[in-house]
Amino acid sequence: MATNEATDVPEEIWLSDNNIGLILAVSSSIFIGASFIIKKKGLRLAGSGQGALRAGAGGYSYLLQPMWWAGMLTMILGEVCNFAAYAFAPAILVTPLGALSIIVSAVLADMLLKEKLHFLGVLGCALCIVGSTVIVIHAPEEQPIDSVVQLFAMAMAPAFTMYTVAVVGTALVLIFWTAPKYGNTQVLVYVGICSLIGSLSVMSCKALGIAIKLTFEGGTNQLLTKETLFFAVVVAACVVTQMNYLNKALDIFNTAIVSPIYYVLFTTLTICASAVMFREADAQSFPQMLSQGCGFVVIMAGTFLLHISKDLLDVAASVASAARDAPTLTEQEALAQGLSSLYNATLNAASGRTPSKRAAAAATPLPA
Repeated sequence: MATNEATDVPEEIWLSDNNIGLILAVSSSIFIGASFIIKKKGLRLAGSGQGALRAGAGGYSYLLQPMWWAGMLTMILGEVCNFAAYAFAPAILVTPLGALSIIVSAVLADMLLKEKLHFLGVLGCALCIVGSTVIVIHAPEEQPIDSVVQLFAMAMAPAFTMYTVAVVGTALVLIFWTAPKYGNTQVLVYVGICSLIGSLSVMSCKALGIAIKLTFEGGTNQLLTKETLFFAVVVAACVVTQMNYLNKALDIFNTAIVSPIYYVLFTTLTICASAVMFREADAQSFPQMLSQGCGFVVIMAGTFLLHISKDLLDVAASVASAARDAPTLTEQEALAQGLSSLYNATLNAASGRTPSKRAAAAATPLPA
């Protein structure tokens, strides 16, 4: 058995499927987090040109900006790494690590875009790292899969079939009954649809990734089977549905409230789907599962703190602007305005609406 001379640890352990999946998942978060910053710099460069129309005003000059395309390619590379990670490691390990992209984005924004990272943001980053570390340490090993036919049998098992029926049924109720009535006022409606369907898309993506992995490792083509085609069709249908309702949620509600709620619901449902389909609980002890749950809760807390810190920065900017506009403002008056801004920001976050949409809703006359 080959060993690493520095640590006397067998190379099979270093190159285990879980470690490969971990490396791919972390790489994915780094690439995706960096891509947001690179694309934003590209957007700024494109919008600073003479007579250029910014993207927020409907312009497309960024399509001619190499920096923006560099960011897009970085994001694609990150998504490829994320797709590959599911082929090597269980969802309980890969999915929560997506929160690391928020850390990368926040740190790079502070360094490159001069978007100051508030103390709560630093604390949120630290919590995400601690939670991720706990999950990595206690993550279960990926169980061996021999063929796509075996995966299809696991998907058709009674337990996962019941889960699928429950998810699809709930999503249909939300789409055809709840969304027309409450979709524009309750953030959980559209985000819930995305999260429910997303848990099925991840399982299908994982199946496709394993099919590619088995094809290259075993020499037997697993890509031209009817089971692989089935999973590909499910992925396509789920991704289209996810994008449709996620765009609706982002168009209506504040991104600062949509993002953390979507992360929590999507990750929770994906972990549940993986546990049912791959029966991961059978190979774990109760303390191990409890540790994973605690790690996930810590990541959730860190994610919410990161988004709260953005609202606090907005409040600080509004107070500074008020002070510049009114040099004679007393300390008490500045504090009162700051508290008022914080109160309004809290209301906006609670309702999930941006301030402009709240004002528009308030200005709309009631029906007679």
